[in-house]
Amino acid sequence: MIAQATNFAQSVDNTFLIIVGISVFFLVLITTLLITFVIKYSKKRNPKATNIPGNTKLEIIWTVIPTLIVLYIFWLGWTDYKVLATPPKDSMVITATASMWRWKFTYPNGKQADTLYVPVNKDIKIKLISTDVNHSFYVPAFRIKKDALPNINNSTWFNAEKLGTYTLFCAEYCGLNHATMRSEVKVVTKDKFNNWLSSK
Repeated sequence: MIAQATNFAQSVDNTFLIIVGISVFFLVLITTLLITFVIKYSKKRNPKATNIPGNTKLEIIWTVIPTLIVLYIFWLGWTDYKVLATPPKDSMVITATASMWRWKFTYPNGKQADTLYVPVNKDIKIKLISTDVNHSFYVPAFRIKKDALPNINNSTWFNAEKLGTYTLFCAEYCGLNHATMRSEVKVVTKDKFNNWLSSK
């Protein structure tokens, strides 16, 4: 994985690792308890069935703790979502038009390209348009994925913090050649970007 390719990549990764950590902890705990109870209360060790009385305190604990954990996971996701859903007002707006089976990027000055060129350390808002079916703008290194839908205005944003070339996919099955609908995001210096943008 490419850490810190964008401004919120690390935050998304941290949320993911916390959720995986909680899941692994409970997987180990429940599996351990399951095996322990299977052995302890097997027919061989307990030939005569016994009635185990309820425990109100224990039932409250195993209801409250999972509820708090789920609320914590929701809070983590909501915190990330608010950042991902709110592009800064001074963002450069680039329109990404998706169609079977290609991407087209249109810049504020009208220039078009099939590769997404962006300057490093600049807030970029991507307006998503689909001319036909459902598509999805997905850049794994940036930790962003947003659907491009016919007749629906959708957008996403990022601030690329590392120079380089990153793969851009369509992550929504869109027909026969869906697998070939890919492009690149080229993060370049501001001078290189300005020269590219102003060139014919």
